Amino acid sequence: MIKQFFNKIFSFFSTDLAMDLGTANTLVYITEKGIVLNEPSVVAVNVVDNSVEAVGLEAKKMFGRTHAKVSTIRPMKDGVIADFDVTNKMIQYFIRKILHKHRFFKPRMVVGVPTCITQVEKKAVIDASLMAGIREVHLIEEPMAAAIGVGIPVHRPEGNMVIDIGGGTTDVAVISLSAIAYGESVRVAGDEIDESIVRYMRLQHHLNIGVFEGERVKVAVGSAFPQPTNLTIEVKGLNVKTGVPVSITIGDDEIREALKEPLTTIVTSIMRALEKIPPELSADIHSNGIYLTGGGALIRGLDKMIEERTTLKVFIPEDPLLSIVKGAGAVLDDFENMKKVCVN
Repeated sequence: MIKQFFNKIFSFFSTDLAMDLGTANTLVYITEKGIVLNEPSVVAVNVVDNSVEAVGLEAKKMFGRTHAKVSTIRPMKDGVIADFDVTNKMIQYFIRKILHKHRFFKPRMVVGVPTCITQVEKKAVIDASLMAGIREVHLIEEPMAAAIGVGIPVHRPEGNMVIDIGGGTTDVAVISLSAIAYGESVRVAGDEIDESIVRYMRLQHHLNIGVFEGERVKVAVGSAFPQPTNLTIEVKGLNVKTGVPVSITIGDDEIREALKEPLTTIVTSIMRALEKIPPELSADIHSNGIYLTGGGALIRGLDKMIEERTTLKVFIPEDPLLSIVKGAGAVLDDFENMKKVCVN
């Protein structure tokens, strides 16, 4: 009772946050203000004194372009913390950027994490957040947050399938009664798709490109099915035979070939989930369809590819990149009623 009383007092004076701490991007939601930050999860660090040179978009612009004294780091890998110290600095930077003024009361935060995250990985997220000045940390599995973010009534005794394709992981989950009835996390997602484009360009065109160039190509022309009109893009890199920087024009048919392997792995994980769930949940999913969220949902024709393999209807929300942070924000806004969906 005393703890609840003090939490209410702290919540009244503090600005509570919801965070999607993603491999590729970090998004932050504030009660009554909505989404206030959406930046790449990249940090530029001075290797001499270990100080932070830049965070977010500015650090991403520096990626691969720094000198020996500065290192650009992506501290999140496969949806979890790979570099604890740098992640802590990144969270601190984002919180200071958002809250600006000196805080007399530390905020509470709800953070989205992948399905099947280990206890050690959970502790790393909580510890990094506490060290960054957070009073109280609550974790919510990303597909649960995404389901709430797209408006699925998760409290009902009926099955809903959510596929969240992020930067580091693809989470496949069936949700019922405010919990995940079946969950699987495969470490094939946006980063692996970018890497597949990098590998393809090197093998087929002897062109060495960076992962962010691979990401740019994916966003511009990436598809799972042939498109009504042919798409092309100019790709710049280093010719590995001549050692000279060059640019070549690539069509969407070649990029589709490059994406075939990772997209097939994602679809296979969906089929595996459908095979393992009880028949009652299967019947619900047949009626309700599948919800596709995360940055991977933006790959052209991926919904049709999943529909073709599963024979189920696939729905993509208006802005699938924001589903997790919107859901975490909804939990934050009605925390006393919604806290049962948190996992820690």
